[in-house]
Amino acid sequence: MTAAKGTPSPGDSVMLDRSPDKTVLRVEGLDVGTSTTPLLHDVSFSIDRGERVGLIGESGSGKSLTALAVMGLLGEGLHADGEVWLSGRTPATRNLLTVGERDIAHLRGDAMSMVFQEPMTALNPTMRIGDQVAEVMTLHKTRSDDEARERVVELLEQVGISKPHQLVKAYPHQLSGGQRQRVVLAIAMANDPALLICDEPTTALDVTVQATVLDLIVEGVEERDAALLFITHDLAVVASVCERVLVMYGGRIVEAGPVEQILTSPQHRYTVGLLAASDLSGVTPASGRRSSRGALATIPGTVPGAGRFPAGCVFRNRCAAADEDCKTTPAWTSRGTHPAGEGAFGFACHHPAEPVPVDQPTETRTSTTSTAPPDKSASPQPEEDTTSSNSVIEVVGVNRDFRRPRARLFTAPPVVHAVRDVSLTIDRGERFGIVGESGSGKSTLLRLIAGLDQPTAGEILIDGRQIQGKRTAQLGWLREKLQLVFQDPMSSLDPRMRVRDIIAEPLVAQGWQGDRRARVADLLERVGLSAAAADRYPHQFSGGQRQRISVARALAPGPEILLADEPVSALDVSVRAQVLNLIDEVVDGFDLTLLFVSHDLSVVRHVCDRVAVMRNGEVVEVAPTEELFAEPKHPYTQSLLTAIPNLDTAIHAVRNGRT
Repeated sequence: MTAAKGTPSPGDSVMLDRSPDKTVLRVEGLDVGTSTTPLLHDVSFSIDRGERVGLIGESGSGKSLTALAVMGLLGEGLHADGEVWLSGRTPATRNLLTVGERDIAHLRGDAMSMVFQEPMTALNPTMRIGDQVAEVMTLHKTRSDDEARERVVELLEQVGISKPHQLVKAYPHQLSGGQRQRVVLAIAMANDPALLICDEPTTALDVTVQATVLDLIVEGVEERDAALLFITHDLAVVASVCERVLVMYGGRIVEAGPVEQILTSPQHRYTVGLLAASDLSGVTPASGRRSSRGALATIPGTVPGAGRFPAGCVFRNRCAAADEDCKTTPAWTSRGTHPAGEGAFGFACHHPAEPVPVDQPTETRTSTTSTAPPDKSASPQPEEDTTSSNSVIEVVGVNRDFRRPRARLFTAPPVVHAVRDVSLTIDRGERFGIVGESGSGKSTLLRLIAGLDQPTAGEILIDGRQIQGKRTAQLGWLREKLQLVFQDPMSSLDPRMRVRDIIAEPLVAQGWQGDRRARVADLLERVGLSAAAADRYPHQFSGGQRQRISVARALAPGPEILLADEPVSALDVSVRAQVLNLIDEVVDGFDLTLLFVSHDLSVVRHVCDRVAVMRNGEVVEVAPTEELFAEPKHPYTQSLLTAIPNLDTAIHAVRNGRT
């Protein structure tokens, strides 16, 4: 960040005032870019031993690039300037940006470690788990082979792996997502690093697994008195884990300060926007109709592509307060003090938001969890769904079993009961949510309702017509009546097709005789994209824009029912708000029935009128949304609600002396 003459920047303060035996990581004036395109600009910060620092911002802001630069993992064609000093077991003596790969490789996995977002890509699919955990110790010669094997079991136990003696022989694909992330954490902590970097380590995890992994990370760094750099776009998570926050946008740190200060009294307009977009609980329906729910707050526009941020204030093309002053780079304004010295806390904004005193309580927002104590004696059955003349989806006693490959020649193949005796009725025009952890059967049930799979037993009726036992050729009517929006738009959109052809594809399949180009242009406009987008390819759009294209494709044949399978789970908070607003608009505008599957109960609360909770293939509770959140009956529902990261709860914990 650029400071005005005579005004200290965080990097200046760190360099002058930090004690070298206390500071683990010191980054000063870090610039990263290609030969023609700058990507990071004057990034400066430090982390002390035992300190937990969060780095937040939207995708494309430069968070992961900062971590990769510190780890010496920049890709080919990228170069870094500035200074990165690491004090591990001995004081830092060399700038890591000037050492060779061989020297920095000795530090990775030893003095500093990193936990990546996707554990499946971080683990070697051809190696057993035990060998991968032991490898980091034997490579750095911190343990002998025999000692490493014993240490592997200890580490797996520490990260909450049950039956670690059995798991050491497993391969990554045989583990769940939560188990794989625990293994990656065990590898990262194996040599007791001085610095742990976590890059979105819980983004793809269920709320209960996420809570467990976050606890393990905090416990691990506390036990080792390690420094933690925690990268995330989830503000509730960073409030739960970290003590200090750096806000990054456009490759610059635009605000820095204690968690409570940043999340209750932000000064930079970008931080204000992130906080507003994160709040799904601030809008409540004024009547029974969900159309009365107001739109979520969003940040206008999208994050520009690499190197395309405007000169001056990098946020000015998305900021409502921007004026001519914002064409110049704002100076760093100090705010409060820190052991690093004056200037470590502050912001870079020409028109900061009105400050709120830090000791003033935040405005009470609707809590995403029930404050009533759980009823331990309750062991309810799910609410029965009685068939209604207005019902459009009926699921009656549905089961779906899968057979795994047999382990031995003369043993029966094991059976997995993915869906067990599920009965549901969804009325026309209703917004119905299905929640549960991974493996609970949510997506399998959705595929059965969509006619993409067949039940082992039971009956499914769409608008009174049975779909089980029908061949694909007999379900053409279903494709007109029902469409699906998938979780990952990048994998569900053909990269070789233009957007025009992607959206028109279901029209072609249904033999639609109208003007397809006009229909595509109209749909693009309805989902907030220009008609010019029709000539581009999926890779030329952001994640949120690709999901808009997926919604447009689903609307093309004029369905009556929209199925959405985790449509916002991979999106930043600001983009998530935009897509949820879009879904709200199209469901009301096209008078659709919505079946919304998610593991995020906060999202389901905002979107849905009624919710079914699934566990181990069974529906354990069904209730109107607000009733379920206010008085959850089943213990599993109570545990899900308790595990939801909550911004207000985390800030309250900070105020009451959370360490």
